[in-house]
Amino acid sequence: MLVASQLRAGTALRLSGDVWKVLAAEYHGGGGKMGGVTHARLRNVKTGTQREWRFRADEPVEVVELEKQPMQFLYSNADAATFMNPETFDQTDIRLELLGKAAPFLTPEMTVPVEFCEGRPIGVTFPEIVEVRVAETAPPIHTQGTDNVWKQARLENGVVLHVPPFIAEGEGIRVDVEKGTYVERAKGEKRR
Repeated sequence: MLVASQLRAGTALRLSGDVWKVLAAEYHGGGGKMGGVTHARLRNVKTGTQREWRFRADEPVEVVELEKQPMQFLYSNADAATFMNPETFDQTDIRLELLGKAAPFLTPEMTVPVEFCEGRPIGVTFPEIVEVRVAETAPPIHTQGTDNVWKQARLENGVVLHVPPFIAEGEGIRVDVEKGTYVERAKGEKRR
């Protein structure tokens, strides 16, 4: 058991008989006689639906322990991604909606910890920041009233995001998976 003020992203908990995974949790301390609250964004591990939930800071929550197994990503189709245990060669399918924003960043033969809850796969523990190559970029766009100049870039995996004007096609960049934003040029990439 945890109290709600200790919730962190990645924690699995049981609410109203269902298992939910915490996607984001933010604690707001109370003032005066007001107690603090924790606002959490949760995803149902069976259905993939998301929901906002508000807890009193001292409210006890039932934590569900997740089993993690390193598995190799093989391929994905329109509905699911297939992973293989490299030791037993057992294959497991995970619905794409349970993978969330990490799904397009999976590459063949990538090994990631797959999370299991009560023997059923519910998602993967994906790195927060990944390195990806830029497939093509558009000319820079300067909007009125701002000093920042950004341009659109399509990555090798098909994801489109904004990058600084000095990023060229074929360069590696680091991307924040959850936010879907450019972080920096990949280490070891030479400046052009």
